[in-house]
Amino acid sequence: MWFIYAILSAIFAALTSILAKIGIDGVNSNLATAIRTVVVVAMSWGMVFLTDAQSGINSISNKSWLFLILSGLATGASWLCYYKALQIGEASKVVPVDKLSVVITLVLAFVFLHEKFTTKSLIGCALIGAGTLIMVI
Repeated sequence: MWFIYAILSAIFAALTSILAKIGIDGVNSNLATAIRTVVVVAMSWGMVFLTDAQSGINSISNKSWLFLILSGLATGASWLCYYKALQIGEASKVVPVDKLSVVITLVLAFVFLHEKFTTKSLIGCALIGAGTLIMVI
């Protein structure tokens, strides 16, 4: 089931890029990010209440709160940079560079989460890096 959600995530991420590039025309990138964020917040809390998950908020540990907040800050910074890049660059070049996050995530997962970095991972990272370079040159 995770694969279906991952594919849907990729489809929605692609739509996000195209819709954002169209919508950001003539709009300050920070304002556009704020508008997008409000929609995401409303949607996320809507799902929390729809699935009756709000009762779990009291059982979140301090460690989880800290890392969820840090993750939120990283997401915000990513979105602000992404929208600015999208506003001044071509979507066909900005999006592949943004997807270098896959390579960076694999390296960080190896360093901080002690996940396995296999030959297959190394080849995949190299191909993603090379593919990104080819697409933006």
